Amino acid sequence: KSTRNWIHSLLLYGTLLRNGPGLFSVGNTSYKHWFDGMALIHSFTFKDGDVFYRSKFLNSETYKKNIAANRIIVSEFGTMVHPDPCKNIFSKAFSYFMNAIPDFTDNNLINIIRYGEDYYASSEVNYINQIDPLTLETLGRTNYRNHIAINLATAHPHYDEEGTTYNMGTAIMNFGRPKYVIFKVPANATDKEKKKPALRKVELICSIPFHSTLYPSYFHSFGMTENYIIFVEQAFKLDILKLATAYFRDVNWGSCLKFDKDDITLIHLVNRKTGETVSTKYYADAFVVFHHINAYEEDDHVVFDLITYQDSNLYDMFYIHNMKQDVDKFIETNNEFSRPTCQRFVLPLNIDKEAPPDTNLVKLQDTTATAVLKQEGSIYCTPDTIFEGLELPGINYKFNSKKYRYFYGTRVDWSPYPSKIAKVDIATRIHQVWIEEECYPSEPVFVASPDAVEEDEGDISQRRVHCTYVLHHPPTIIL
Repeated sequence: KSTRNWIHSLLLYGTLLRNGPGLFSVGNTSYKHWFDGMALIHSFTFKDGDVFYRSKFLNSETYKKNIAANRIIVSEFGTMVHPDPCKNIFSKAFSYFMNAIPDFTDNNLINIIRYGEDYYASSEVNYINQIDPLTLETLGRTNYRNHIAINLATAHPHYDEEGTTYNMGTAIMNFGRPKYVIFKVPANATDKEKKKPALRKVELICSIPFHSTLYPSYFHSFGMTENYIIFVEQAFKLDILKLATAYFRDVNWGSCLKFDKDDITLIHLVNRKTGETVSTKYYADAFVVFHHINAYEEDDHVVFDLITYQDSNLYDMFYIHNMKQDVDKFIETNNEFSRPTCQRFVLPLNIDKEAPPDTNLVKLQDTTATAVLKQEGSIYCTPDTIFEGLELPGINYKFNSKKYRYFYGTRVDWSPYPSKIAKVDIATRIHQVWIEEECYPSEPVFVASPDAVEEDEGDISQRRVHCTYVLHHPPTIIL
């Protein structure tokens, strides 16, 4: 670290919360996928130049059931569990019947999110577990469905400057016509006595019908600008019929996701203040996306950056049997997988209907992204490639929804053990790398200096793990 950043580390006060898989075997049973492990909550408290660490397993219903049975009895993304062979035939039949409509796990291992002043361990299902951010105790489970009609929800919400939380979910079963749902929870939603969940004050912004009724798009995150929500309805889809029959067919839920390379990617713009959807049809070629980087508005354009793939093989890479391979074998097995590519899309807001077909409507001078007007009035978008080989992005969150210049992330080489952190300058397309021998960092977290003038004035924090790499998602910082 530079002297300046080292001084910032000494003066950093607060707590960094992280979440991720921490237990992969219970009794004689083991999970098959990295995204299945039992959630372990971590906290790093910075005070007077020291760092104090604590961790605790999320005391979810899934965790309690598995530990009590001394075996894995709740199915996860990549591990399907069947009835105990000791059960009688009637119990087995009942188990199969109940799994026709999955009641998902509450093993919330992806992120820590905030609604009002309540903190929750979250994944992408209808359950979230409230935690105490100081003691890491699990306070209780909340079901989204008791407050808003969704079956699935992202673990990557956005927060505006007032503290309002914006998020998205999917309504698949038992809620009428299938749809995507965008909602928000006000900053003041927390009950003063903390006896009622902040979600009781959830507000619906809008809903968007599926492009394919039985094949909703999978989404892990979304974009937000000052005035718009950006939802990328990608061609990486969940097959609802396969999901409903997965238990009977002895396949995991992960196998119900499929990438349709011959489909298109639809880009929806929603006014986050009025809930109205922009009527213009924006679309692009098929790609897979998990993480948005940032988005903003400039001169009547919406600009958004994300990390794309040309296939959906990333999930396969993280099956445990793949990750246990030695590095050379892992590289040989996975070197044909699509690399993560940071790309910029630009959407013109004011469409000149008099422009001739095949006109590029992007007027910004600092990008090669195009938005071409087609004969029927739709807009075909092609991206500007910013950088290749980076995942788990982070920014100075004070620049979220604003024009920005820098982002940070894990530099991806063909190894199961990421060892580098990169800082990318969008303006110059130059990147810098941090690496330390025998250290395996998770994604970086930017903490701005209190008196910062420049966007990149601050400190980069990341969990450094010797000998073992633990995959975490964007953290919560309590300052």
